[in-house]
Amino acid sequence: MEKEYLLVTDEDGNEIECEIIMTFTSEEYSKSYVVYQIKDDESGEYYAASYNPDDGDEGKLLEVESDEEWDLIEEVLESFLEENEEEEAEEEPVSKTE
Repeated sequence: MEKEYLLVTDEDGNEIECEIIMTFTSEEYSKSYVVYQIKDDESGEYYAASYNPDDGDEGKLLEVESDEEWDLIEEVLESFLEENEEEEAEEEPVSKTE
């Protein structure tokens, strides 16, 4: 799967290249979310923001507004990462020992 990236502007106006980990839409909050990591950052920290794909301004990221939304994002991300781990484990070749 080809990696996708986005540019995030920090509070100092610096553009930071980030790898998109996943996107999803929540019917409960009527919002779309993007989860991303800073490219080449070894910390493994995940970031998230909401966006409105119907707004014509998909490039505008919005802050996550509540703890309940953060809980949802964490739950969806954990499920996504577990599924990817399982898929990668299934794809690894099995080595035979004699």
